Amino acid sequence: MEQDLGSVMSVSRVEVRRISIEAFTAGGAHMHNGPVFGTIESGSVTFQIGSEPESVLRAGDVFYEPAGTVVSKFDTRNEPVVFLGYFLLADGIAPEIEFVSQS
Repeated sequence: MEQDLGSVMSVSRVEVRRISIEAFTAGGAHMHNGPVFGTIESGSVTFQIGSEPESVLRAGDVFYEPAGTVVSKFDTRNEPVVFLGYFLLADGIAPEIEFVSQS
């Protein structure tokens, strides 16, 4: 994957988290305060940014969630998912997630 970050923010550090989510979990529409990259380690998710087409991410796939953009779906399928999330952060900023309602 190659992803242009534009002038989104000044990145001074990256925080990496291993995240596990149970099977059949709807992640809920959300957005982050900074760009997030990820790698699926095991399982699969239905992934969608805004109103773009859905895709299914499986073990080995990578994804990108732009800062301040609604991630419409990050829903596990018939098995748990484990992924690494790479949170790009400015100095003094902690990663945040905000759940949003979609109209």
